[in-house]
Amino acid sequence: MALDYRKCAQEISDNIGGGANVVSAAHCATRLRLVIADNGKVNKAALEEVDGVKGMFESNGQLQLIIGTGTVNKVFDEFIAITGVAAGTKDDVKAAAAAKQPIWKQALKTVGDVFVPILPAIVASGLMMGLVEALGKAIPSFAGSDWYSFLDTVANTAFAYLPVIVAISAARVFGGNLFLGAVIGLLMIHSAFLNGWNVANTEAINAFFGVTDGVIPKWHLLGNIVTIQQSGYQGHVIPVIIAVFLMSKIEKWLHKHVPEMIDLFVTPLTTVFVTALLTLWIIGPIFAKAETLVLAGAQILVRNPFGAGVMGALYPWTVVMGLHHMYNVIEAGMLSVEGGLNTWMPIASAANFAQFGACLAVGIKCVSQKTKSVAVPSSLSAALGITEPAIFGVNMRFFKPFIAGMIGGAIGALVAAFMGIGASAYGVTGIPGYLTINNPLLYTIVLAISGGIAFVITTVIWKEEVKPVKAAEPAPEVKAPTEAVISCEAGKVIAPAIGEVIAREDIPDDTFASGVLGDGVGINPTEGVIFAPFDGEVTSVAESRHAIGLSNDAGMEVLIHVGVDTVAMNGDGFAPTVEEGDKVKAGDLIMTFDRDKIKAADHPDCVVVLLTNSDDYSDVKAGAGV
Repeated sequence: MALDYRKCAQEISDNIGGGANVVSAAHCATRLRLVIADNGKVNKAALEEVDGVKGMFESNGQLQLIIGTGTVNKVFDEFIAITGVAAGTKDDVKAAAAAKQPIWKQALKTVGDVFVPILPAIVASGLMMGLVEALGKAIPSFAGSDWYSFLDTVANTAFAYLPVIVAISAARVFGGNLFLGAVIGLLMIHSAFLNGWNVANTEAINAFFGVTDGVIPKWHLLGNIVTIQQSGYQGHVIPVIIAVFLMSKIEKWLHKHVPEMIDLFVTPLTTVFVTALLTLWIIGPIFAKAETLVLAGAQILVRNPFGAGVMGALYPWTVVMGLHHMYNVIEAGMLSVEGGLNTWMPIASAANFAQFGACLAVGIKCVSQKTKSVAVPSSLSAALGITEPAIFGVNMRFFKPFIAGMIGGAIGALVAAFMGIGASAYGVTGIPGYLTINNPLLYTIVLAISGGIAFVITTVIWKEEVKPVKAAEPAPEVKAPTEAVISCEAGKVIAPAIGEVIAREDIPDDTFASGVLGDGVGINPTEGVIFAPFDGEVTSVAESRHAIGLSNDAGMEVLIHVGVDTVAMNGDGFAPTVEEGDKVKAGDLIMTFDRDKIKAADHPDCVVVLLTNSDDYSDVKAGAGV
């Protein structure tokens, strides 16, 4: 009997709270994908009984109903007609699912999404910068050598042009053109502008507040309506991200409204012009104003120990905003008076060393090798006074370590202020600060307090959110298969398990065997190990740990499901060695499982391997040695 598509759609609507409870809806080749506003209104038991719904699961904030190839699109059309919900794409649904998170989590996720891809660059540069600066301070003759100049140039490149790197990554995150993003990043550090790091001096600040004029050149456009200060934004992060976000929105809007015939040149031209104007006229000056206000506030606060403690806590936030370079003004002012002592340096050192302690705690406590490989070198960079890798790559991303660092920094700065220690120069913090500090013993106490407190707090309050459990490597004699079991025009899928390959139709589960989740094969395993079937990325790891999703650059999406009905085992007997987002190579171990436990639970241990988007390809072949 043919499925009544409208009846199926109506029953789905009735059991999810109607169209008013749907944030976004889309479908893929086999599944109806929904983002629900109030999950409490969803009757999951009833949904599973709806005629036409072959299965249901939740993933990444989405409710996914398995309906089947050639059917889901018809049910979806009826669902849209019944509920009045606007049809969306899979990307729309993903975006809607992310939008359900609290604003602060969305903001942190965005910053994380921008910085994670560029971490190798800033971690390497940060560590090298710290080492070079330390050597330069320790060996004055080295500081004047060509080797120092060469190494310093190599080391600070990522930070000197950080806005460009951030802009490109942000354009990728916001869906804008990467090269237009690069243009905006380059614009913000254009060589025609006064270097942003040189703007933060007393004369420039006075000019900004109108005490003097003419220090920083300005453009006066449209008479005096638009005034643009010709200063760069070296070291700034947030204004760059905001500018590229704006650019991406403008570009997308233009693509939708500009006629296709002239879109190729009108859209990029207009996008760059409007973004450049708004960035340099409005976005940039807002942060310049914030810079002067923060500087004025910091000068007031550091006059007493408790204010110093406040600055020890707030300092990393100014690093996040790219405002920390201006503190040289305070330090220079302290040293300019007769017998002057730079008491700001211990405050900054306490804040930086606290971020070091928090980052090191993450590096030691975490299980994920991916996180550890970033946290440990980032913490070393922070110990040398370069905290951007630790803050952006680790502490801010997980947030609790960042807060722990703020607490440690506040207490360390408070202690430093009461001790009255200071430096005879400026420009270095952390371990290199020993070269300029007036009392190394007391300075050591300050670093130990700030770093130690942050380390302990992070160890106590931060817990790694790793669902999969790492497993031991397989015995050396267990080698990954090399025979393909699925092939199509996009590539091949190598058998992920060792054993007898069986046809999809022979898999002992009606849903898998029917092909509703995609074409593929089953493997009756002889070893309890699963290997990556191609070079790609882990897209999902089931909470019950028995299934892993992967995709590759060619767009192939593969589901590896170990056993039949093994979701009922609640993860017992399954040990994934990867996490969502991990990159894998063909033949990498990604899971071990206990065949005896699966059999003891009375479940078939057949490993199901499916190309879930097989409908996207015209020539899919499945079987041993295809």
